[in-house]
Amino acid sequence: MTRTDPQLPDTNAPIVIVGGGFGGLYTALALSQQRQHPPLLLIEPQECFLFLPLLYELLSDELRRWEIAPRYDTLLAGRGVAWLQDRVVSIDARQRSLRTAGGRDLSFGQLVLATGARTHSFGIPGVVEHSLSFRSLADVERLQALVQRLRSEGRPLQRLAVVGAGPSGVELACKLADLLEGAAVVELVEQGAMALPQARAFNREQATLALQRRDVRLRCGCRVLEVGADHLDLHSSTGQERLSVDAVVWTAGLDFAPPPIEPEPQRDRRGRLLVEPSLQLRGHPHLFAAGDIASLDAAGNGSSDADAAAPPPPATAQVAFQQAGSLAENLLRARRGESLEPFRFQDLGEMISLGRGEASLVAGGFTLAGAAAFQLRRLAYLSRLPGRPHQLRVAAGWLADWPR
Repeated sequence: MTRTDPQLPDTNAPIVIVGGGFGGLYTALALSQQRQHPPLLLIEPQECFLFLPLLYELLSDELRRWEIAPRYDTLLAGRGVAWLQDRVVSIDARQRSLRTAGGRDLSFGQLVLATGARTHSFGIPGVVEHSLSFRSLADVERLQALVQRLRSEGRPLQRLAVVGAGPSGVELACKLADLLEGAAVVELVEQGAMALPQARAFNREQATLALQRRDVRLRCGCRVLEVGADHLDLHSSTGQERLSVDAVVWTAGLDFAPPPIEPEPQRDRRGRLLVEPSLQLRGHPHLFAAGDIASLDAAGNGSSDADAAAPPPPATAQVAFQQAGSLAENLLRARRGESLEPFRFQDLGEMISLGRGEASLVAGGFTLAGAAAFQLRRLAYLSRLPGRPHQLRVAAGWLADWPR
């Protein structure tokens, strides 16, 4: 295999992985386990990997920062994976090269795009300027400071609004209600007809009960018109309403913005990159994608009509985790000139956090809610933390804390 054949990767050039979330980091870890693996480079601007499903437990101090946000240099030490703390700003697929924000020009044999998603404002006025998000360690710190302020001030009629009643919004509303302990009313605003419309029926029922027990006010069929510094303008079947709020947390949608690529790849209507069943970008034999940024239909096939057909695999850590192993195999197969295998998503169930020490889960026909579900959820995620050394450190910490 030489670079003279445009369909085959340069085996002397590295596999470059852009983005250190679930899809990117776990692909790098899977490749690093192979004997005599090719050169590997992970490009990620943040210092720490963030295990997003457990971010709610960090907010409530049920877990510690180092447990869910280990440093990349620690995770990758001794694995033969180089980490560049930088951001990719452009990709030339024909020349198999990229440029970073730091001014570096790098070549690659194969490229993995795993840049994830970011909060989507839908162009609604005031969302960017006046709302908080919940996708980073900085977001956790801001929300913790907000909770502390609301609890200490104790003014009458304090109100905190969470916009979007998907899994993120429901989990966050329950945690915030527990942390506030009645110091402020939590409003959960949803444009659709119900909370958790895509969730399993059991989890949806348990979530509804959890919200009711915490007196979280669920407003369905309610569209946000504008976010102000101290209010939300809403529209529902009863007309328009201005809701006074102390803060707004926006969890209503995701936006996708991979680095610019030449030639421009095909995308679906949401802006995600269309991929073949092998997770290879359409028309770009040396580029692959994983995680939220990759567009697959329900059968695992990239499709521009995926939104109109059966629902695609959900944008969850479970999907990205499974894709990582499949993608690692296909990257090596492509280097050997072998045919690539299709990715098939195996639904292992659904888990949702419902406040401090509570959760709900559905897996293989088995349902459970409450404190036992909370512990099983933590154990399930323990087995998915990146790298065996980190898993063992976290497990040792949990065992040490068990008596308390």
